[in-house]
Amino acid sequence: MPRGWVIPTANLADVPHGFFTRRGGVSPAPFDSLNCSLSSRDLAENVATNRTRVAAYLGVAGEALLGLTQVHSSDVVTVRRGAALWATGRGLRADALVSDDPNVALGVITADCAPVLFADDDGHVVGAAHAGWRGAAGGILEATVEAMRALGARDIRATVGPCIASTRYEVGPDMRAAVLAVDAQAARWFLPAARPGHFMFDLPGYCLARLRRAGLRRIEALGLDTLRDRRRFFSHRRRTLAGGGAIGHQISAIRAASR
Repeated sequence: MPRGWVIPTANLADVPHGFFTRRGGVSPAPFDSLNCSLSSRDLAENVATNRTRVAAYLGVAGEALLGLTQVHSSDVVTVRRGAALWATGRGLRADALVSDDPNVALGVITADCAPVLFADDDGHVVGAAHAGWRGAAGGILEATVEAMRALGARDIRATVGPCIASTRYEVGPDMRAAVLAVDAQAARWFLPAARPGHFMFDLPGYCLARLRRAGLRRIEALGLDTLRDRRRFFSHRRRTLAGGGAIGHQISAIRAASR
C-alpha cells in the first residue's frame, strides 16, 4: 500500500486501528481513491474493494468491518462478542459503535466531521464515534464512553482524528445558537469570524472538552485539517466552496485486542 494511506496514533498503539486517508484505494476521480462510503455514487465494487483493504489491515474479514447509517445522533450500537453481524450497508441508524469482540472492526465515515476512536486500558473494549457538531453537542461522545463502561471498560482513552480545523470552519449564528441551547459551556469554542455575525467553530477542541467532561484523561486530537489537506482527505466544506459535485469519504476504524 502507498505511504500515508493510514494514520496510526501512539495513544492507541496496542490496539489494531487506523485513521485512513483517501489514498490506497481503487476508486477513480472524484472518489479517488480509498472511498469507503456506501452511500456515494462510486461503483459498489470499488467501495467493496476499498473496505476489504481496510478490513485486512485491521486483521478481520471484509464483512466484519461494521458500519452504521450515520444520522448525527447520540445513539450507540453495542456489538457483543459472538453476536450476529448485519450485512454491509445495513447498519442501524446511529453514530457510534462499541465492542469487546476482536473478530470485528468498528468503522465510521467522515469528510469534515470528527472521527473519534476509543479503547480501554487493556484494549479489550473499543469504540468508534462519528462526531459532527450536532452529535458532539448532543452527547455522542459521552454515550460512547457509557456504552464502553457497560461492557466493562475502565480507564478509557480516545483520539480525535482528521476533521475540519477551527481556522476553516465558519458557521452562522443559527448553528451557534443551536449548540448553546443544549450546551451553554460551548461558547468558548466559537470565536468571531471576519464576516459580521459569523463564528469560527473549533470542532476538535470541543470534542476534547466533551471527552474531558466524560472523565477521560488520556485524550488527544491529531490536528489534521480535512479541508486544507486535499491530497489526503475528502472534505464536504471544500466541495461546497468549489460549487458542489460528487465526493468520497474516508474511514476510521478500530478492533479490540485479542485476549
